[in-house]
Amino acid sequence: MQKLQISVYIYLFMLIVAGPVDLNENSEQKENVEKEGLCNACLWRENTTSSRLEAIKIQILSKLRLETAPNISKDAIRQLLPKAPPLLELIDQFDVQRDASSDGSLEDDDYHARTETVITMPTESDLLTQVEGKPKCCFFKFSSKIQYNKLVKAQLWIYLRPVKTPATVFVQILRLIKPMKDGTRYTGIRSLKLDMNPGTGIWQSIDVKTVLQNWLKQPESNLGIEIKALDENGHDLAVTFPEPGEDGLTPFLEVKVTDTPKRSRRDFGLDCDEHSTESRCCRYPLTVDFEAFGWDWIIAPKRYKANYCSGECEFVFLQKYGIPSP
Repeated sequence: MQKLQISVYIYLFMLIVAGPVDLNENSEQKENVEKEGLCNACLWRENTTSSRLEAIKIQILSKLRLETAPNISKDAIRQLLPKAPPLLELIDQFDVQRDASSDGSLEDDDYHARTETVITMPTESDLLTQVEGKPKCCFFKFSSKIQYNKLVKAQLWIYLRPVKTPATVFVQILRLIKPMKDGTRYTGIRSLKLDMNPGTGIWQSIDVKTVLQNWLKQPESNLGIEIKALDENGHDLAVTFPEPGEDGLTPFLEVKVTDTPKRSRRDFGLDCDEHSTESRCCRYPLTVDFEAFGWDWIIAPKRYKANYCSGECEFVFLQKYGIPSP
């Protein structure tokens, strides 16, 4: 159940951070705008704002394959999240952005390429990632955000349990392969030697960009990896399947991709506020506020812009700019 809750949050987190929600307007409404031209824009906007927000909620849940929002609190989610530097930095970044946007100046930018961070959690192992009948960590599935954008960086983050005395730890990351004639099931990806001091455990990152690029080119070769971190006595310090008290210490991938511009900057059109009586084609603000939804299980971002166009808009213009997107 905990793994499900983790993947639900992380998937949604990445959906909001790195991928827009497509929301097509009702075809009948589009036809009315196209055929009738002048319409009671103010009344139409007032009547459709709430329905737009509901539609956005439904689409988000649909993309997560959920019928209803999960019944889990913000505090419980924070306990399950990896307590690792890159994710904590992302959460802090969104907290700062939320404070900066409290005056309503939150704005989107679909006109320039940008680098985005995607956090990917391991999924349940399939039969091919089991060796000697035992599941091996970890198997990762990759979203379209990673598959169809330029890969900039890929780091595997693992947590090493604390040691009682100074110790040298040998970390190995192995890629699982189909069994060879000699029975070989692994090929090495990375290895490193660490000196650990007594105290708390540590997070360690390993560069896996090359292997991820190969997986994206040949998805069938992605059978998963095995993680080992052995001290001089052969004790494995790597947390792969968290034990009681080790919530939030699951390995994960931090992937940075360069997104491409989604559309070219428009040189015409108006920006209006919600009180405008403008009948010409105009872009109106619509803010999706997850706190207002009661969706505490979304850690960040708490809000995003889903602007839309209304008024005497050409049908082609509506198709291009009439779709709310984060």
